[in-house]
Amino acid sequence: MNAPQRFEPFDPWIWNVPQYLNIGVACTDAHLNTPVASGIAMIVEDDTLGTAQLSFAELADRTSRFAQLLRQMNVAVGDRVLIRLPNCLDYPTAFLGAMKRGAVSVPTSTLLTAEEVAYLAKDSGASVLVTDKAAWAQLKSQLQDAPNLRHVLLSGKGEIAPSPNLNVLDLENALAAISAWEPPHPTLANDPAYLVYTSGTTGYPKGVLHAHRALIGRTPASRYWFDFAREGDRIMHSGKFNWTYVLGSGLMDPLYLGKTVIVHEGKNDAQTWLQLIAKHQATIFVGVPTIYRQILQKTQMTAKDVPTLRHCMSAGEHLSDEVLQQWHQRFGMDIYEAVGMSEFSYYLSQSKARPIRPGSAGFPQPGHGIKLLDPESMQEVPVGTEGMICVPDDDPGLFLDYWNLPEESAKLRHDGWFFTGDFARYDTDGYIWFLGRKDDIIKSFGYRVSPYEIERVLKTHPAVADCAAVGEELEKDKVLVVAYIILQPDSNAVADDFIAFGREHLAAYKAPKTVYLATEFPRTKNGKILRKDLKPIMATARSNR
Repeated sequence: MNAPQRFEPFDPWIWNVPQYLNIGVACTDAHLNTPVASGIAMIVEDDTLGTAQLSFAELADRTSRFAQLLRQMNVAVGDRVLIRLPNCLDYPTAFLGAMKRGAVSVPTSTLLTAEEVAYLAKDSGASVLVTDKAAWAQLKSQLQDAPNLRHVLLSGKGEIAPSPNLNVLDLENALAAISAWEPPHPTLANDPAYLVYTSGTTGYPKGVLHAHRALIGRTPASRYWFDFAREGDRIMHSGKFNWTYVLGSGLMDPLYLGKTVIVHEGKNDAQTWLQLIAKHQATIFVGVPTIYRQILQKTQMTAKDVPTLRHCMSAGEHLSDEVLQQWHQRFGMDIYEAVGMSEFSYYLSQSKARPIRPGSAGFPQPGHGIKLLDPESMQEVPVGTEGMICVPDDDPGLFLDYWNLPEESAKLRHDGWFFTGDFARYDTDGYIWFLGRKDDIIKSFGYRVSPYEIERVLKTHPAVADCAAVGEELEKDKVLVVAYIILQPDSNAVADDFIAFGREHLAAYKAPKTVYLATEFPRTKNGKILRKDLKPIMATARSNR
């Protein structure tokens, strides 16, 4: 057995959370009277509308106007502002502007149906909805019963469809009518700032309420994952603003540090990302593994086509060894992964400070004093042993509460720790290996198997476009490891090929006993595979051995 690899310890991290903090102010007004003010805060490339951009000074102006508009509409401190917009300049205007008023921003996905948006409006008690005019045509009939909703602000071009019970305004006209505004509301760092919704165990989305201090809680990531080390960094993000991952890494965090953000609205095309990186001289690219795979599979572009790019980041799901290797071969750089959750944004990550170990989540970022605990004994588990990732309850990056679910909030807090529900283990070198939710871990014939370990290996097979490993219960106390695989286009591989591949590259108890081929997977709104919904009935073929 190799001796543990010794690394220099990370620099000590000292939290500096001020008494008063407002995310909207920190991302906009804080840059006024500095050289950053005239710099570009955000660029939006829209397939239909073309290129639009705002400087930090212009964003500060628009968000202050938005905050004043809310005051004029008698929107109180703590009221919720529901935002359902595509990637556009009105998104940061509303998201940050609501917080400058002292209201709570509630970002939602454009993929949600009208019924789902109506549920969020009711559950959050939103008094304002910010959406685009095309979406409003479908939404208005569903929102009549939202008890607190009083105002609708519409983005984009086109006619306004009125509503008998709601004050419906054109957002751009309403902002233009404001010529003066009051100072931002002096929020405390611990005051509510934004409310994100995630899949709930009851079948209904669950609100996760974050404080303004979350902005400070993510600052270790700027150094140990983002590598925001250079003046003039430009961040190209491939995601949508509604997702917690993107709200942090593609909106709040870069703007807080005076960096330019570049986002896209339109068709997801692999060529587009590299073209936009080149066009806008982006230095950092943030995506998900699927995007990186598509770029490798569907383009021939190389490092010479994106000469300004120097750092790549990924989260949302595990990155396969094959993608990491191929990306390095073609672009001459690594992809640095991170792990996070709606309640506690990216807190584990790989870093340029230490070598990447494929399959490992890297290290806890300094400042985040997580421990792997046995949830029964509350004792820290030994190296190599599976334990639950637990977060100190005073970590500034940790959420406040589940919205209107006090029992759910209390259930996951114990003796000064927040139970994430995610399990992991440390190796002898201090790398952390993420195993996933307890419900995801496959218990087969006395063994506990992480689906991520299986998927990481299967994705190295050249015929695999995507895959998911789950446990299939044949009868009581008899669970088999199985895999669902989507083939690469034009692949002639058959399911039995992957049975043999698994036996060759995985321990016998980890190797899939059955392989199902499929054309698509059930996914969340943000693209994550819903393992619990994978069923043999959706397979187009299955292995014979």
